Amino acid sequence: MSQILTFLGESSAARTKIAIASAKSLANQGKRVLLASGAEPVLPVMLGADLGPDPQEIGANLQAVQFQSSVLLERNWEEVKKLEAQYLKTPILKDVYGQELSILPGMDGALALNAIREYFESGKYDVIVYNGTGDLKTLRMLGMPESISWYVRRFRQLFVSSDLGKAISDSPFIQPLISTFLNVNPTADNFSQPTNQANNILDKGKKVLANPQQFSAFLVTTPDPMEVVTSRYLWGSAQQVGLTIGGVIVISEDGNSNVSEDFAPLQVSNIPDIQEGNWQPLIDALPDFTAQTQLAPKPIEIDVNARQVKLFLPGFDKKQVKLTQYGPEVTIEAGDQRRNILLPTALSGKPVAGAKFQNQYLIISF
Repeated sequence: MSQILTFLGESSAARTKIAIASAKSLANQGKRVLLASGAEPVLPVMLGADLGPDPQEIGANLQAVQFQSSVLLERNWEEVKKLEAQYLKTPILKDVYGQELSILPGMDGALALNAIREYFESGKYDVIVYNGTGDLKTLRMLGMPESISWYVRRFRQLFVSSDLGKAISDSPFIQPLISTFLNVNPTADNFSQPTNQANNILDKGKKVLANPQQFSAFLVTTPDPMEVVTSRYLWGSAQQVGLTIGGVIVISEDGNSNVSEDFAPLQVSNIPDIQEGNWQPLIDALPDFTAQTQLAPKPIEIDVNARQVKLFLPGFDKKQVKLTQYGPEVTIEAGDQRRNILLPTALSGKPVAGAKFQNQYLIISF
């Protein structure tokens, strides 16, 4: 089973050092490792190797790739045009080329996430170490499957319930008109095929992110109090996208710090900084990622019998957490993150009976 490992924290240099050391350590254990990164200028310098948009060997069992959004966009654009041609009798994108397109805000994250998905599903690697920006931008990228799934789920239902949706399904005049332009029958199952394909991909992504055996993250910080505060904030924000934080790695010159209380109940590993290009002391001090992740608190726990939902929200206090309920779902706001919780059938649609914030947990009763 493939795994994805990433790191969150303010210091780009510290995160990159830990990502490289982790990739080297896992490769030394005989695992097939891909070190994937965005347009991070520090990574090639630290590795001492030029990186490109395709994986290349940099050591035994270790490959590295640096995502280039323009290249990823060109490759994905061809797939978009193929999909359009399946459902539209007169495609409009056939004369638009990927090389012409500009990278819109947020598009680079979506492209990187899709690339990680493809490498993950390829079966070529045992572990993918992703060296992203390590901030809220990375968390929003990882939360895309959940967020987009909500939009598809919510707006699809609104469309079906709307007068337009009912007219399409009921009218004997509109259906032939649609069939004139589309290669599908609007009353047949294949009309929903594109949506179903997207939902399948989104569901897979949500399941992987929610499974700590397949996807985990570690906080990386220095003893600097400001970096510690930032890491605590990212810790709580990660829970809002359903990402399990396995532990904390503190990197310093002497390998000592005193920040354990700030991150309880997570385990804190003190790591010495790299000296004169010697990675081994840093590698030797790394934690057992799998073992620590298994001990870490789960972002969400649902007890149907007790009619209770528990969300782990460290780094926030009661005043920073807001709970609202619209329709069958519950929305949680914490910091600058919002999460819509799709409840199991036994709890869906039931009103919230009470909520309390206790020991870093938001406990919701139905």
